[in-house]
Order: sequence, then structure tokens, then C-alpha cells
Amino acid sequence: MERITPREWLAAEGKLGDDVVAVKLGEKLVDLHTPVETALLTARATPVHASDPEALSVIRHSAAHVMADAVQRLFPGTKVTIGPAIEDGFYYDFHRTDGAFSDQDLARIEEEMRRIIQQNTPFRREVIDRNEALAMFDGMGESFKCEIIRSIPEGEEISLYRHGGSQEWVDVCEGPHVPSTGFLGAVKLTSVAGAYWRGDERNPMLQRVYGTAFPTQAQLDEHLRLLEEARARDHRKLGKELDLFLFDETAPAMPFFLPKGAFLYNRLVDHMRALYEREGYDEVITPQMFHPDLFRTSGHLGNYNENMYRIWTEDELEPDPERDTFLLARVREMMSERSFALKPMNCPSHCVIFGARRRSYRELPMRVADFGRLHRYERGGVVHGLSRVRSFAQDDAHIFCSRDQVATELTSFLRMFFEVYRTFHFEQIDVKLATRPDQRIGSDELWDYAEGALEAGLKAAGLPFEISPGEGAFYGPKLEFHVKDALKRSWQLGTFQFDPNLPERFELSYVGQDGKEHRPVMLHRAILGSIERFLSIYIEHCGGNFPLWLAPRQCIVLTVSEKSNEYGQRVVERLKARGIRTDADLSADKLGAKIRNARQMRYPYLCVVGPREAENDAVGVRSREQGDLGAMSVDAFLARLLDEISTRR
Repeated sequence: MERITPREWLAAEGKLGDDVVAVKLGEKLVDLHTPVETALLTARATPVHASDPEALSVIRHSAAHVMADAVQRLFPGTKVTIGPAIEDGFYYDFHRTDGAFSDQDLARIEEEMRRIIQQNTPFRREVIDRNEALAMFDGMGESFKCEIIRSIPEGEEISLYRHGGSQEWVDVCEGPHVPSTGFLGAVKLTSVAGAYWRGDERNPMLQRVYGTAFPTQAQLDEHLRLLEEARARDHRKLGKELDLFLFDETAPAMPFFLPKGAFLYNRLVDHMRALYEREGYDEVITPQMFHPDLFRTSGHLGNYNENMYRIWTEDELEPDPERDTFLLARVREMMSERSFALKPMNCPSHCVIFGARRRSYRELPMRVADFGRLHRYERGGVVHGLSRVRSFAQDDAHIFCSRDQVATELTSFLRMFFEVYRTFHFEQIDVKLATRPDQRIGSDELWDYAEGALEAGLKAAGLPFEISPGEGAFYGPKLEFHVKDALKRSWQLGTFQFDPNLPERFELSYVGQDGKEHRPVMLHRAILGSIERFLSIYIEHCGGNFPLWLAPRQCIVLTVSEKSNEYGQRVVERLKARGIRTDADLSADKLGAKIRNARQMRYPYLCVVGPREAENDAVGVRSREQGDLGAMSVDAFLARLLDEISTRR
């Protein structure tokens, strides 16, 4: 079977432009160095130009190689591990024993990268025998690379990529890579972080250097501008400045919501509760911890152990003369067999509710909502502000229905989902269908049906979507909703999951119209997802500038001087009497300082009052969004606020 490189094929076809970095074969990217069947190229190949979005991953992976080359030139003895392209750039993990990389080191590495890029040397691919590869990297002292080679399954091709002239650099890698270093138009190193080898805290700690690369400097400059804005909008920074929440080591990665943050949190929950009432959901309250038998039945013990908190009491540690009293053995037994567990999700407890008594088809669909707290153990290396925590709540609900009701429930969910996200001004939403993972429960027949039902529902709704193979939950496939924020970043938030497995495991049933027992389908759904995670994203999306209906504090009254304090206080009382959440700054500070402080706290409205306003029963209004609105009567200002709140503009 004839095989040629894409470079040869493109040249023969007259398609080898100066800016072609790879070819696309279906959904797969192949670089110009890798031999491919000629027939496959002829039938399916399309050139990928440096300006195409698909080229970014190839450019960034190549930039990671150049960075590793630069590091080893500047810091001899540093060992390399892996260096993939990621969503916003690339990274490479290094084992360096002579110190940590500093900001000055990053600048030096970046400068060395530019020299390598300017040499415009080609990337060259070669296939190598496993033993030859091991001998080569062992001779170079690259122990991590040897471990990577040993982990490649027997029979799989091992390829190397080289670049550089007289000072050549080589890495074991499957590619793809750009034709030459000169294709790396603009690079920037951004940060350094710690990372355990293979993500295991028992392994050596490495230094992970992050960077990004683009075809042009203009694209890089725009990316860096967005990064700078992202730092200014960081929800951890704004959470502190706006007095919303805090973290403390007494409860690691578990947030404390302060009064303003608690208001924001509860307002979100109230918003969802109002929609639930309209859409026919019934809210329940379920326990925080359960006997482990519940999670054995659900499948969480065995599929989710490493993320669950277990609990025991003192009496369970009392010696038992009839049995082995060696403490470690007892604790292990107790932890695995007897200790209660904090719930990581609500679905098993909702199965208990459904199965508590005999159900009729007339009760379906049964929609059960729950805002209960959940606890999941997330490793220290992945927790991050509110976006990845160990204690949280979801706008969680489960729908028990018959198979022929699934389409209607999905349609209803989609309508409510898009309504919510329009309210919060998220405009671009991408839908993905996540299919069966390798580790799962249930028969292939059930998975076939479940995946087919979700795909049919999306097509019926006319929604474009893409498939995410293997990304479903262990109990069923799911729809994922990826939302782009104001900084063009994509976040996975809401989900809709089709689950025929938990009703089977809990032996749930209802009596149908035919008088016989039938198994319900269980639909897991969340619109906001984790409320904590949604808040982290929304705070950054709006930059802490919450809309009037949601803002913890809606207005602040600022007095021109202390002579106007009495009138200012009367205005505050009138606004509060109509439900407007109002503060006042009646201090002796100058008006300019008061305005600056109020703007930093992102009040939607500032009301300035002085002798003239007191004489006319008015306020001087400044809108956060529209600027100076001039003087208006207190009644007119109130009418404006109440209208804006009711319409949620």
C-alpha cells in the first residue's frame, strides 16, 4: 500500500502554499512529515494554513519543543518530560535540581526561543526501534523520557522529532509539528507552576512553564490584552474587593460566603426556584450523609471512591475482643464497609424518595429539585477559588419519567436553560453530546438507547452539537453546555443526563396504564451547575458589575458635605422603604473621594445630595452603565429603579 508524506502529495497537487502547516484527514490533523496512504490523502486531505483555527494546536505543540530546547541550552542538566498544546497555549514540565525558574529566567528562555525560531530549521520526523530509543535517551540521562517510552504499548510506532542545525534537539513525540521553526510567528512565556510527574503526589515535583503562541504578533497582542483583563476580573480578586467570600485553612477549599456574597448566592437560588415553580418542579431536602450501602447500590463506591468523604464515630474505633483489634486493620475495614459518606451528589437520595412508595404513571413526570450541600474531595492541585471547591451546591434536579416522555422533558429543559442564560447575558453556547466512558455501568443496549434519545432530542430542537467520545458519566450519556464569557473563554456549565441505570440498580418502578410494573427513566439536569462555579464565571463575565436586580447593594447616597447628612439619611430611608438595597456615605471625605470609593465597589447607582437637591426633593443620579443622568426627583428615581428591577434589563 503506497504511502507518501502530505508534503509530497500537496506539492504534486499544487497545493503546497508557503503557509501550509498540516493537513486535515476528517477530524485528525497530520503534519507534513508523517507518511500517509496515498489513497487516503487523495480522498480526504485538506490543507491547513497557519491562519486557520486548527493550526493553533500544531503551532503551540511545536513552540513547546522549541521552549524545551531553549531551556536545556540555558540550563544544562535540566530533564524534560512532556510538553503538549493546551486550549490557550502550551506547557512543558521540567525536572531541574539547581533552582526554580524566575521571571528573569523566563525572559532569557523567551529570547533564546526567538533565536531558534529565526534560524528557521526544519522539523524532521523519524521512526525508531523501541530499544534504540531507550538506549538513546538513557545515554542522554533523560530518565522521564525512558519511562514514557516504556509506557507506549508494544507494537505501537515510536517516532522522534528533531529540529535545529548544528545544535540539534530531539524528543520522542507523535506530533504533529509545523514544517520548520520559522512558522512560529509570535511566542510568549506566561508563568511557572509546580506539577507532580504524571499528576501523582508520590512522584517528583516538576516545574511547569506555560506559554502561548500565535501565527502573528497582532493575535498574540490581543490574547495578552484579554489575559490582562482576565487578571483584573479574577473572581478571587473581586471577591475580596467586593467583600463577597473568603477561604480559610480551617475548611480547605470550602468557601465562606460573607453577607453580600450570601445575598448574591441566595438571589441566584431564588431565581431558579421561581422557574421551578413555573415548570412544575417540587423541591426536597435530603440528608448530608448516608450509609455506604446507598452508594454501593448507586455505583459511586467502586466508581467514585477517591472523590468521596467518609465519616466515622468514636464508638466504631472501640476494640472488639472477638476480632482483630489492630487499629489500622480496623480503620480500613470500617472505612470500606461501615463508615457513612457525605453525599457527593443528590441522585441516589432522590432514588430513595421515588422508591419510598408505590408510584403510578399518573405521577410522571416526577421532577425533584434539591439545593442541598454536596462534598467532593478534590486534590489540592486542582482546587481554584470558587470554580473548583470541595463543598458546594447545585441547582440540581432529577426527573423520573417514562421513555416516551423524555423528548418533552428535554424540550422543556432546553427552553428553560436558554432563558436563564439570556438573563445573565451569555450569548454564545455550544452543545456537546458526551458518550459512554470506558469505566461505566449498564449494558451496551441501554447505552445505545440513551445516546440515541439525546441525539434525537437535539436534532428535533434544531440545535447544532458535536460528539465528545468517552466523556459521559459512568451511569449515562450527557449533554454539556459550553458557554463563552465576555473574554471569549469557554466554560462547561449546565448538563442534561439520560440515566437508565440508576432506576435499574435501585429497582424503581411505577404502575402503568396496563396495571403492570414498568421501569422509569431518570434524567439528571442542572442549568447553573455548581452555584459556586457559576458565580466564579459570572463574576468574571460581568467584572463584578452585577445587574440591578442581582446586586447585593443597589444604590449609595453620597452627601456633598455634612450639612446635607440629615436629608441624605431621609433619602436612604425612603429608598429602603421601597425595597431598594441602599448604603450611604455621610463621612467628612470630599465628594470626589466618595465617588471613587463607590465606583470601586461597583454600585449600579450613585445618588449625590446637597443643599439644592434637599430643596427640590431630588437626587443627582450617576449610573454605572450610562454615566451622569442629572438631577431627578426621588420619586422619579424610585420609579426608574423599580422598573429596571422588574424587567431585569
